[in-house]
Amino acid sequence: MAHEIRQIDDQTVNQLIAIADRDPIRQCFIGARLELTRLGMKRPAYPDILGFFVDGNLESALFLGANLIPINTTELSRQEFLPVLKKMGRRSSSITGPADEVLPLWGKLESHWGSAREIRPNQPLMAISKRSLIPIDEQVRYSTTADLELLFPACVSMFTEEVGVSPIGPGTGSTYRNRVAEIISQSHSFVRIENEKVIFKAEVGTIGNNVAQIQGVWIAPEFRGSGLAASAMAAVVRFVLDDIAGTASLYANDFNKPAIATYLRVGFEQIDTFATIHF
Repeated sequence: MAHEIRQIDDQTVNQLIAIADRDPIRQCFIGARLELTRLGMKRPAYPDILGFFVDGNLESALFLGANLIPINTTELSRQEFLPVLKKMGRRSSSITGPADEVLPLWGKLESHWGSAREIRPNQPLMAISKRSLIPIDEQVRYSTTADLELLFPACVSMFTEEVGVSPIGPGTGSTYRNRVAEIISQSHSFVRIENEKVIFKAEVGTIGNNVAQIQGVWIAPEFRGSGLAASAMAAVVRFVLDDIAGTASLYANDFNKPAIATYLRVGFEQIDTFATIHF
């Protein structure tokens, strides 16, 4: 069998779409990356996606962006990708995706890329495709541009708590702020505000294959443990399913037991396990 690694192009992108279609929740990110091509709105050119081909047929791929994301990789394809990744060096801030792909890939790369800042090997991937049965928080709504000044500090707090480093620093504050504003403008941001204070927030970060991946779920510290998070998330699920996609998904850290309990109460079910390697 002839093995080949090359960039995805307009001759091979449909093979990648077929891989994403087989598991739309697991492959939500790459499904989103391919959405314009699927709709015929953009000529496919993907220099940031490498494919592993066997006898001309695409079997696996890697997305090489701010996050390195393995796509349907196998032991063989990871071994074949290794020389390319060694040569290019680490350019991504994380490796993320299905744990059964991320962890073996990192096992091959660690001696070449250096130590990780943090390894999160067990992140339940959860999904829901129907409205929650619990009452929704009627005060949760779509964010508006008028909310940006109040919402931005909450986004910074969430990111810092979640990732372990602040998203703002010398030369980066405006970039992150612009990203928050962009999510608001896309009607992908949800918030509850009381007395000029953000009580709860969440966003949709990725949409692909009729799956919307929720991210950035945060509740003000003084309201944690109050039960508010479940009804707020039930409201977010309703917005997502009514207006954005047929399935809402997210992944959480296994050590965040309260968050996982909240998602289960809302009606999410674990369907897979992700892992993230942070640098």
